[in-house]
Amino acid sequence: MPENQEKQEKQEKKDQPRRRQARGERRIAQLLEAAAHVFCTTGYTAASANAIAREAGVSPGTLYQFFPNKEAIAIELGDRLMHEMREAYGEALAPIDPATPLEEAVGAAVDRFIAFNCEHPVFFALMHGPDVPGRIAEDHDALHATLLSRVEGLLSSLLPDTPATDITRIAHVVLGMYMAGLELVLAHEGAERDAYIQELKNVLIRYLDPMVGDRLGRTDLTATPTP
Repeated sequence: MPENQEKQEKQEKKDQPRRRQARGERRIAQLLEAAAHVFCTTGYTAASANAIAREAGVSPGTLYQFFPNKEAIAIELGDRLMHEMREAYGEALAPIDPATPLEEAVGAAVDRFIAFNCEHPVFFALMHGPDVPGRIAEDHDALHATLLSRVEGLLSSLLPDTPATDITRIAHVVLGMYMAGLELVLAHEGAERDAYIQELKNVLIRYLDPMVGDRLGRTDLTATPTP
């Protein structure tokens, strides 16, 4: 066998596992995308592995090569979304420059969180459904605790003389208002969704303004234009 041909065959054998792995990753991504659509459409409880296979355009046997059941699919999907959400938290809850107006700081954080949830509506469907796999619920609780801690840290930097118990209470209220607003935002589309997003920002700004407004560059919300 010519030396060049032998080298080529050896290289092809080395490349085969990588190609199989790449095909497997593409198939998994295809199945996860189909699962996200099914979970959003029917809910996790009513969804089935067969329905996910149909949505992905593959046989149930192909699906079972990668996932033993719909719970395993939901957990893999949840893990990936949790990772992305942690990155979104880091961007949205970065330390605030004191020169940043409160309206801008709140608006930027809300926009980042809303964008993630609008791009991945299955995240809300999985995390707030009536029958969520236990591991996902536990991971979500841990993620929520991390988010609460980040909000407390931001508030503490803006309100250094405020007792820790008050900071925690304020952080809980802020998150509670955001989660309630998020549900309304996701229930609407187009211009109406944009209107709900603005209402959510207004609520948060008006709640936080009396506490931190004088510590950040700001626009007076109550000012009226001069004729």
